[in-house]
Amino acid sequence: MTATAPREEQLWSRCAGCASLLYRKRLRRNLDVCPECGEHARLGAPERLRQLVDPGSLRPLPDRLPQTDPIEFVDVLPYPYRLTGARASTGLSEAVVCATATIGGHPVALAVMDFRFLGGSLGCAVGELITRAAERALDDRTPLILITASGGARMQEGALSLMQMATVSQAIAALREAGLLTVSVLTDPTYGGVAASFATNTDLVLAESGARMGFAGPRVIRQITGRALPEGFQTADFLLRHGQVDMVVQRRSLRGRLAALLAATRAGRPARPPVPRQEPTPRRERLTDDPATLAHTDAAAASVPGAGDTPAVRDAWDTVRMARHPGRPTTLDYLDSVFDGFVELHGDRLGADCPAIVGGVARLAGRHVMVIGHQKGHTTAELVARNFGMASPAGHRKALRLMRLAARLGLPVVTLVDTPGADPGVSAEEQGQAAAIAENILTLTVLPTPVLAVITGEGGSGGALALAVADRVLMLENAVYSVISPEGCAAILWPDRSAAPQAARALRLTAPDLCRLGVVDEVVSEPPTAAHDDPAETAHRLRAALLANLLPLLEVPPAMLVRLRRQRFRRFGATRAGVKAVQR
Repeated sequence: MTATAPREEQLWSRCAGCASLLYRKRLRRNLDVCPECGEHARLGAPERLRQLVDPGSLRPLPDRLPQTDPIEFVDVLPYPYRLTGARASTGLSEAVVCATATIGGHPVALAVMDFRFLGGSLGCAVGELITRAAERALDDRTPLILITASGGARMQEGALSLMQMATVSQAIAALREAGLLTVSVLTDPTYGGVAASFATNTDLVLAESGARMGFAGPRVIRQITGRALPEGFQTADFLLRHGQVDMVVQRRSLRGRLAALLAATRAGRPARPPVPRQEPTPRRERLTDDPATLAHTDAAAASVPGAGDTPAVRDAWDTVRMARHPGRPTTLDYLDSVFDGFVELHGDRLGADCPAIVGGVARLAGRHVMVIGHQKGHTTAELVARNFGMASPAGHRKALRLMRLAARLGLPVVTLVDTPGADPGVSAEEQGQAAAIAENILTLTVLPTPVLAVITGEGGSGGALALAVADRVLMLENAVYSVISPEGCAAILWPDRSAAPQAARALRLTAPDLCRLGVVDEVVSEPPTAAHDDPAETAHRLRAALLANLLPLLEVPPAMLVRLRRQRFRRFGATRAGVKAVQR
């Protein structure tokens, strides 16, 4: 709804749906839903809470966190200026309000996003606050309700904002393990990293009437595909038809529906918390039992070739172009040069086999591992056939199937990440792209087997993170890893796309930057020129780095492995990001 004039804005509003002029008090009594056409106006988080919870039950959770500018981002304005403006215009500390309350007499923890605050973007502080709300729900043994309204991850915090997708997802996984209900309510709009994580990996997903949800936004899809979008694309009814939400709910019915779901869950909950069932975990074999071979392997792992090289200082935009070089080794190249005996496994078992994801069983120094990676190609024909390494939902589900198979067989998982991002097509949205990525991220946070990820070329947004929630994350020297492409960032925050080189520098997407921020654990040096000029030497260095990082993980018990992995991603909250920024 938009105001007709400054003097009248408290009295009248014009409906964005039918353009009717509406008396403001009448509109408020109707929960900001147009009585003429049913258009649901966007709500701020305070008003949403007022409508949703029982009167007098709301108890806000602390929301004061250290102000951080973790990558010192500047576009046409410094990031701190944007934060100050958002706080002044909304009266909020951040883009989410968290609280405990009751709904229909049932206690809950809530995290309600507010699109007015920098587009409801997911940054370190937002991830920290939602995670704390989930941890409060776990402590109180109450359900968690998430109300989402977001344009996606916050570009101004670079890859650290991308990490919040994993941080919040693992908090939801902990609630799932404890038998506590998680519910997300999609409101307009919910896109990007929020859609591909906690908005869709909860037990129940409800959509408010008029909500839109997807991984890629409609403008991006039109620009990339050049296609007209289907009528009602990504709307709540579209999501319901394509099986992506449990129900579509009118705003006036939302509180009652939530109360009914909470009542059913409470009725079925045992009086005492159930003891988690410990399934037997297959024994992970060592690389070999031959002492001589063990000594040789350990020595090789301890002295990674190229570890003492001094990396060339390269401009961030030059690194982006290097990471995209068509001659750069691909996953299939590494499967041939780093691993032995690769046997490819196909299909998601639901009707498709995505060529942008390859995976299967291979050997690394005699040890069987499950290798999964993005596949681009070198020629135009190969790139087109592999969709430029952009995985469809079927690709993410194939990867998920192989991860789970590896866990059952006791095999470590090695992932090779090289993608501009997930498939931005219409069919990908119809097939549940966001939910497919979200389920991969959540599953990786609980996978009881070692996971080692390597960013080999481009690490683009949620499509990359879907394979990179790992115990150790390595990155080749001339690879990049980012929340958004430099071109996409420039198109949104700068006057035009020609500012892509500036955006690349501001995003801190290179391996040395990400290693300093703690997103990456180790940089694997490339030959003096680049990986594509000496693929054999690059493969030699990558093999040694994989062994050096995998061997210690093989000795860690599965429960400890999962706990340490969760601790790794939990540290990316606002307080920890602030510490990293100070150290840098």
